Amino acid sequence: MSNSRERRIVRYEFGERLVHSFTALSYVYLLLTGLAFWTPAMYWIAIVLGGGYLSRLLHPWAGLFFVGLLGWMYVMWRADMRITPEDRTWRKAIGHYIRNEDAQVPPVWRFNDGQKVLFWAMTAASLGLLLSGLVLWYVTLVPWNLRWVRYGAVLIHAISALVTIAGFIIHVYMGVFVVPGGLHAIIHGDVSEEWAKAHHLLWYRNLRKQP
Repeated sequence: MSNSRERRIVRYEFGERLVHSFTALSYVYLLLTGLAFWTPAMYWIAIVLGGGYLSRLLHPWAGLFFVGLLGWMYVMWRADMRITPEDRTWRKAIGHYIRNEDAQVPPVWRFNDGQKVLFWAMTAASLGLLLSGLVLWYVTLVPWNLRWVRYGAVLIHAISALVTIAGFIIHVYMGVFVVPGGLHAIIHGDVSEEWAKAHHLLWYRNLRKQP
């Protein structure tokens, strides 16, 4: 915490912000190259990113990099992402949250239930992308009598990608437009004391107990 005129609280350590940034960048690359492979109408994206051959070569490696970072993020945040009784109470009042009726929204810890559900959905979908992507990467090793594995991998990859795209859009929208200060926090790492009280009161109270 600092002693500036507006008291600031560290919300994300440097390591958390670094991992989040690289995860976001690798995801955007995967999204763009994936769209380029999905339909000829968007193949121009692959050309802009260095050409079809390079994009095809780097896409699976970027996927491994992304999943590795996601695993690191899981190790850092798994304790904070556990569903608590307070989260269930918050979930019942989600209508107030959507309508910005902050006074009627129950207090939460470091992350609210919506953020936790999004985290677990992105994690599960990313695992789906990893497993199906490995099959597609080494598709020639799959015997033709197991062609259902090939077709299933294509379907799972597409569905998992759509889930992550939806989650990505929601994440950006909430962080930039719905929760003022959220973008600043993930970039600079700190929030105001008043922000912490307003959005994550239980987390703030727990911090105040620490020396």
